[in-house]
Amino acid sequence: METDIEQAAERVTAVMNYLAGTDRKPVSYMYQPPAGTPVRSWHIARHPTEIRNARPLARRLSLDREGFILISQGSSVRNFYDDDEVRRVYYPEVERLVKEASGAARVFAFDHNVRCGPKAKRGEKGIREPVKYAHNDYTLKSGPQRVRDLLPGEADALLNNRFAVINVWRPIRGPVEEMPLAVCDARTIAPQDLVATDLKYPDRTGEVHSLAYNPAQRWFYFPRMQADEAILLKCYDSADDGRARFTAHGAFEDPATPPGAPARESIEVRTLAFFAPQRESAST
Repeated sequence: METDIEQAAERVTAVMNYLAGTDRKPVSYMYQPPAGTPVRSWHIARHPTEIRNARPLARRLSLDREGFILISQGSSVRNFYDDDEVRRVYYPEVERLVKEASGAARVFAFDHNVRCGPKAKRGEKGIREPVKYAHNDYTLKSGPQRVRDLLPGEADALLNNRFAVINVWRPIRGPVEEMPLAVCDARTIAPQDLVATDLKYPDRTGEVHSLAYNPAQRWFYFPRMQADEAILLKCYDSADDGRARFTAHGAFEDPATPPGAPARESIEVRTLAFFAPQRESAST
């Protein structure tokens, strides 16, 4: 029997890009690799995918169940393309938002990406294209490693308790009609769907999940998102107790996009959310 979220009536069918089958660990270079080495060792598998409108179900969504929620959030930021202003003004806004939404005792915003296809293609500094590939940002290995990298003096103590990596994704301008973000219900992702993939940087190697196609996966999006809306997306949770741990996502070409629609402009901020130790109930 379908759950409430699976009963979303409105839906589109669009092609999503997944990891094609491979017999070795996939590797992507985030810089120009050595001569003769491909930028990407793996191939894409394109599958028509049903993507459902989650707006009618927004109030039922949970970070710990589906792995994503939609919230309303204004911002005092005047220019999201100004990195200094984003760090100074938006990071504290995001930290307060994630703390309230997740129940975390402490939230630390540490990174952000601004995306716009045309600006990125023109080579505008610091701007990237939407990621048109189903993926999840952290793995069992790279989630804890991020804490060690960013907070080395506190990492041992912090890693003794539950923590999560939660992304906040929002439009810079709305409504979003071109390249919206699709998110996968975490409950429908099988462990074998998540394939650890190396990201090679000049000074380090990161690790993300690429997603293999599985017809059991259930995908959702929020049509025509506005600049005062944001998706909170859980990309890692250290708790292995049945709650959502990894939530795959990726941009897609919406067949309902009207001709001449403005290019999607968006920003995502990554946060570490640390939770207070759980107190054991007193025995009776």
